[in-house]
Amino acid sequence: MTQTIAPRVRSLVLLLLAVAAALLADAAPASAHAALTSSDPRQGAVVDQAPEQISLTFSETVALSDDALRVLDPKGGRADTGEARGTGATYTVKLRPGLPDGTYTVSYQVVSADSHPVAGAFTFSIGAPSATTVSVPEATAGGGAVGFLYGVGRYASYAGFIVLVGGAAFLLACWPRGTGVRAVQRLVVSGWVALTAATLGLLLLRGSYTTSGKAGDVFDLELLGQVLQTKTGAALVSRLLLLAAAALFVAVLFGAYAKRIEGDEGAPDEDGDAGGVGEGGDEAGKEARDLAFGLAVGGVVVAAGLAASWAMAEHASTGIQPGIAMPVDVLHLLAVAAWLGGLAALLVALHGAPAGTPLEATAVRRFSQLAFGSVLVLVVTGLYQSWRQVGSWSALTGTRYGQLLCLKAGLVVLLVGIAWISRRWTGRLADTVTAGAEREKERVASGAGATADADGGTAVTGAGDGGTAVTGAGDGDGGTADTGEDDGVDPERAAQLARQRAAVDAARQKRLRDADPTRNGLRRSVLAEAGVAVVLLAVTTLLTSTEPGRTEEEAKAATAASAQTSATGAVTLDMPFDTGGQDGKGVVRIDLDPARTGANALHVYVTRPNGRAFDVPEVKVAFTLESQDIGPLPVVPDHITTGHWSANGVQIPMAGEWKIAVTVRTSDIDQVTVDKNTQIG
Repeated sequence: MTQTIAPRVRSLVLLLLAVAAALLADAAPASAHAALTSSDPRQGAVVDQAPEQISLTFSETVALSDDALRVLDPKGGRADTGEARGTGATYTVKLRPGLPDGTYTVSYQVVSADSHPVAGAFTFSIGAPSATTVSVPEATAGGGAVGFLYGVGRYASYAGFIVLVGGAAFLLACWPRGTGVRAVQRLVVSGWVALTAATLGLLLLRGSYTTSGKAGDVFDLELLGQVLQTKTGAALVSRLLLLAAAALFVAVLFGAYAKRIEGDEGAPDEDGDAGGVGEGGDEAGKEARDLAFGLAVGGVVVAAGLAASWAMAEHASTGIQPGIAMPVDVLHLLAVAAWLGGLAALLVALHGAPAGTPLEATAVRRFSQLAFGSVLVLVVTGLYQSWRQVGSWSALTGTRYGQLLCLKAGLVVLLVGIAWISRRWTGRLADTVTAGAEREKERVASGAGATADADGGTAVTGAGDGGTAVTGAGDGDGGTADTGEDDGVDPERAAQLARQRAAVDAARQKRLRDADPTRNGLRRSVLAEAGVAVVLLAVTTLLTSTEPGRTEEEAKAATAASAQTSATGAVTLDMPFDTGGQDGKGVVRIDLDPARTGANALHVYVTRPNGRAFDVPEVKVAFTLESQDIGPLPVVPDHITTGHWSANGVQIPMAGEWKIAVTVRTSDIDQVTVDKNTQIG
């Protein structure tokens, strides 16, 4: 049966990893966790003379690198001096003197306080708008192949942390005898290898990820030096140092500790399972208990340090209440690892434990209790984190972060439901093992457990998982098993026969164990839990690379307030559209300056949902004052640059609440009209 189960497990894992990869592919480029809320000059503004400097205000403090802020003239040349400075969340760059009239492009590429790249561009004009050769590049920081690899590295690091910490916790707290099982050892070691490799990869990719996005810059030592001076670089280096300590922990766990456990199995407990660490009460048992305590303390310290390497550099380190959020984030990560990592170890133990070291019902019951406590911690810390990152019902349903958070909550509920089913199978397994132990006690008491034959041979029996497993038997003549010493058989041949008998006996015990319907039911439910956990981890990784709902809402409010309080009285309107065709989704922005009766300057910007500017075949605007039956007054703006159209001298004959309708055509047959009302005059 195990031969048919193993391929199914591998196939399901590959399928789930493919789903996770698809989710991660959608995560690149990462959404900015800081937003541009205002600028001077404003986007699309036309000024009479060249300003001395350009200023940009973000929703939070950001980190500047070389050429973080650039101003390009209509021909693509540099119009700034390259001296970018910042005060608070506002950053400025000085312009060269004597700039001619025309349309200028301002591009910015910074890193938010929670380590994510923020890039964008806008235009303004001196004197009058003009044609420009500058176009906003599609591939910037956080995108392309480097962005995808960085997302994969983040997923691998989370997965490695969960498997390493959760697997070790499962062995220490639930199944000490499992430290000698090769399959579980490989699982925990693979978690350490994955986390170490992913951390090294993230450290190398970080420079290119936050600047150029070019694969050729991955091994740029100058960029690497700059990364090491940042908060994220320090966190990654700290993680590597802690992983060195984790390697020592793993070596002791599977070395000295496993040997102590092998030498101190302990007496069977009331359920018929092997006793706990040091239950025999001898000196070896005391040494095992002391070593287990030391490993537990050291493991908690190392695991908390690894979790803190995320908390100190990402969401928890910015925003409101960082002093509370970072410890809460550490607890959240440790609870996730104890639950999902322990689940992975349980799955491997159920499928890969040898017949000589079966997974006892006590171990499953202990993990059930550990998982229940972890879920309680997850609920409390998750509610706090959700409030902190979302903050309102509108952000929960109207932002990408809020929608992903709802999906994550649904997956957690599903996972808890499956875990409840697993808990029922655990109870049945414990009842089965207890019944088997009682039957064995009765056999021993009645003399059936060890019966001597006519020649003095002995048939030795032992308790299995829910029944009786024969581990040795007298020979066919009623004497002892052949050893080759009395019958003249070659000793090497006798040893070979003994090994064959042991292998056959182990295989028979494994078949009996695998045929247990209770254990098979537990395997299936745990496998289902693991499948949901893989997808849950992918969604969690997406959340860490998505702008929090609270930040997005605050940035929108700040942008709207900036538009309302503009000295020129200009109006800015954002209207999402969807033509239904390929590349049919986006946002069209209308800037009307000074939004008064008479002549106005109109600017139209078209961007993709991710904020990238892009061109469409046609854009038309119409103004209607429905209260006075005026309009629609059509306006066909001129194309200026990628995603930017403008028209001068747009006449507004009367003050009132005007409806501004924009028709966007994305192909020969796909177009849509969207509109908004605004006060003009």
